[in-house]
Amino acid sequence: TDLGREIIVWMETPSNPKCHVLDIQGICDAIKKSTSSHVVTTVVDGTMSSPILTRPIELGADVSFHSGTKYLAGHSDALLGALTISPLTTRGQELAENMKKVQILGGGVASPWDAWLTLRGLRTLQVRVERQCKTALQLTEYLDANKERMMITAIHYPGLVSHPQHDLATKQMIGGYGGVFSFEFGDEIMATAFAAALQTIHRATSLGGVESLIEHRASIEPPDRTTSPPGLLRVSIGLEDIDDLIYDFETAATAAHTVLNRRG
Repeated sequence: TDLGREIIVWMETPSNPKCHVLDIQGICDAIKKSTSSHVVTTVVDGTMSSPILTRPIELGADVSFHSGTKYLAGHSDALLGALTISPLTTRGQELAENMKKVQILGGGVASPWDAWLTLRGLRTLQVRVERQCKTALQLTEYLDANKERMMITAIHYPGLVSHPQHDLATKQMIGGYGGVFSFEFGDEIMATAFAAALQTIHRATSLGGVESLIEHRASIEPPDRTTSPPGLLRVSIGLEDIDDLIYDFETAATAAHTVLNRRG
């Protein structure tokens, strides 16, 4: 095939970090109905929700992609990625043999140790994700109810009824809305002060592990390609008790407000 005619439609849902939800089936169906002469491959990055919640192959995608380092392994100690090629689509069937050749000829395989760590994590994947979804919904609902007092300007989580794609997420995601959400303060100073004051939740870039993590997204993006709002913080919920996380949020907000008031 002429490479100039080949297109990859890449979907990340929910998206990182603002948790937008894409209609996988709707997009795949529209592509199948297209009369374009291009060869289109649909790829879905479902890392943010895990295959427990989002199953792209069943929704018509050619390829399902996951960073196994995150929810699949689940303990922040593996380095692995996974591609699942659809046996149900024509494009998927065409790609399957090529992917096998890439593994054999290019060495695109995980190490035995990382594979073992991921298999270990898969044994508890469902119960971990169920708990993380439940806690994320409880925490975002608490923040939503107290956002004015805590000076939060926006909360991005598909589980909230106020989320613009809540109905789509309810239809597409199975049994929960994920363990990752983001929220915003009015500026970067308040956001970084809040993150620095947390005690139970740790500052780190990863997600999907058993420990709750928070990161200031704009700080880790290249200066010339910063896309996240300066006041945005992304949270990955772990397995801690919801009361401990609420207490951590409350004390961090109080500490951040105190520091800013003294400076101002």
